Amino acid sequence: MEITRNYKTALLFGATGLVGRHLLEFLLLHGAYEKVITFGRRPMDITHPKLTHNVVDFDNPSYFQELIKGDDLFLCLGTTRAKAGSKEAFYKVDFTYNYRAANAAAENGVNQLLLVSSVGADPDSLFYYSQVKGELEAAVRELPFWAIHIFQPSVLLGERNENRWGEEIAGKLGKLIDGVTGGLLKKYRPIEADVVAKAMVSAAQKLEPGVHIYPSHWLQDLAELV
Repeated sequence: MEITRNYKTALLFGATGLVGRHLLEFLLLHGAYEKVITFGRRPMDITHPKLTHNVVDFDNPSYFQELIKGDDLFLCLGTTRAKAGSKEAFYKVDFTYNYRAANAAAENGVNQLLLVSSVGADPDSLFYYSQVKGELEAAVRELPFWAIHIFQPSVLLGERNENRWGEEIAGKLGKLIDGVTGGLLKKYRPIEADVVAKAMVSAAQKLEPGVHIYPSHWLQDLAELV
């Protein structure tokens, strides 16, 4: 497997989400990437010489899996059970779509996987959200990527396209708890979405084989390397 530092092609799923929007911007600006290929349900209102956007039906991966070819795969797909409408619909987005993309990329020889997961991800968790995230982490770790980077942010801060009042409250509460405890619970401290995106781009340039897990409180330092 040939690993390169420059003239790379980035593959991005979830470019219209909170982390994905920032990630797309950083990838287009980064000198290591010659091409950025995105996949989404709808057209995007952005053009750039490096950018190729594919409008796809995630329920029919056979129509686009051959397009998932490049160097670094960034997976930022995610929703909430409330927005999805049911546990089954949530699972389809957060597990099935992500895993299908990762599996296709692995089959096509993509070198690195960079996945947005969540703090508390655990397949044995009592919380369904954390359980699904944990199952996805376990599944992608079995794929034959040269390197796998898993990011576990706490509550994400930033301007969303949709209103998630629960996360807004959790973010404010997290800041309050962090102040009261003097940072003892820094693993659960809310984090800005652009920090997560920068950390992902930074990790992709390290070119270190194996599986790497990044807890939320590590991401700030990693982001500063960009």
